[in-house]
Parts: sequence; C-alpha cells; structure tokens
Amino acid sequence: MQFSPPLVPGTLIRRYKRFLADVTLDDGSTVIAHCPNTGSMMACCDPGSRVWLSPANNPKRKLAFTWELVQVADDALACIHTGRPNAVMGDLLRAGLEPTLAGYRVQQAEVRYGSEKSRIDWLLSGHDSAPQAWVEVKNVTLGEAGIAYFPDAVTLRGQKHLRELMACVAQGDRGVLLFCVSHTGVSEVRPADGIDPVYGQLLRQAVAAGVECYAWQLAITPEGMGPARSLPVVLS
Repeated sequence: MQFSPPLVPGTLIRRYKRFLADVTLDDGSTVIAHCPNTGSMMACCDPGSRVWLSPANNPKRKLAFTWELVQVADDALACIHTGRPNAVMGDLLRAGLEPTLAGYRVQQAEVRYGSEKSRIDWLLSGHDSAPQAWVEVKNVTLGEAGIAYFPDAVTLRGQKHLRELMACVAQGDRGVLLFCVSHTGVSEVRPADGIDPVYGQLLRQAVAAGVECYAWQLAITPEGMGPARSLPVVLS
C-alpha cells in the first residue's frame, strides 16, 4: 500500500491521553495528531522521535493529522497505526504469499465468532481440501536488540483471542495467529513474558493444542508499506 496523500514528517513532542500526540512539523508549526493506538507503545513514543503523519482528507475532521510511523532504535521504522496491519495482511492472504494459508478462495473480514463474543480479523474458506481458517492478526511494534516482542502491555483481549482460536481447532477448523511485525529492525518474534507472562503461557498452550502461529515482517518507508518476509516465532 502507498500512502496517499504523502506523509508529513515531524518530531514528536509527547503522546498523551492515549489518542493524542503533539508534533512539531518540519515547517516549524505544532499540531495535535490523532494517535490510532491504544497500547503502551513501548519504545515507540519517546519525545524527540522522528515521526510521520497522514493528513486528513476530510477538512471538517477535528484533528487534521493521524500519526502513522515512528523512527525507533538503530533508525528502524515502526508503524503504530493499528488499523494498517489488517489491511496489509489481507493483501498478503489474497495474494497467497503465506504458503500455509494459500488456496482459500474466500476471505471475509471482521466475522463474529466464539463463545466470548469476539470478531476474527480474517475468516478464510473455500479451500479444496483444508478446513476453514480463523486468522487473528496482531500488530507487533516492540523491538529490542533485533527481537520483536508481543504484547507491549498486559492484554486480556489477546488472551481471549487465544482461547477462541483453541476452540476453533477443537471443533475441527484451523486457528491461526498471524503476527504482523510492523518494525523493520528485527529478525524474529517472541512472546513478551516479562510484560504479560499469562499471555506467553497461553500462547504456548495454544500452539501445543494445534493453533498455528506465523509472523510476517513489513517493509516500511515514508512512501508506503507491504509484506516483506516471514519471520520465525520463537517460543522456547
């Protein structure tokens, strides 16, 4: 996907109230941007960081900019907009780039499912031989020393999704966790046991129960972003 209109560069002053960020643009003006990320954004919201904003197409919108990208350690880029990964992973699934999920003729987004009243990011169906696949996408932006970690805060919602995926497997379908690694400076993905040990334990339990776990890293530039390569998920 290409960013259109082009992104506007600036410097982060602060992120606050979860959904707001003060940014000094390169022309010297200061704006309040929408922050489309409810997580902790650990290592992605340090004051003074280089950031890129998308200008709003609607002139009546309250905030004229949305925060999209941030430059993190070692000049890597991370996409903090949590609405982007589902769209990019949808492109990946439709193109059949992940071999284990290729061959499905139908891709449905945001389908209700499960006993805990969840919405799956992608339901894949219409395969000639494989059962339907329930695919949960998780955006990964926390990177340290070349390793990506998920989650960046305790996630009860993420724990619920793992239980739902295990239930899908128990009923004969495929349950799939797909990490969208929106960070260009890492080479593998691990559960963040030091942040949410319950999630890490539940992830290992889910994989042992048959839930499939894959990770794809994005290529990210201020001009656009898209799937780059698969990464290993390390659970040991």
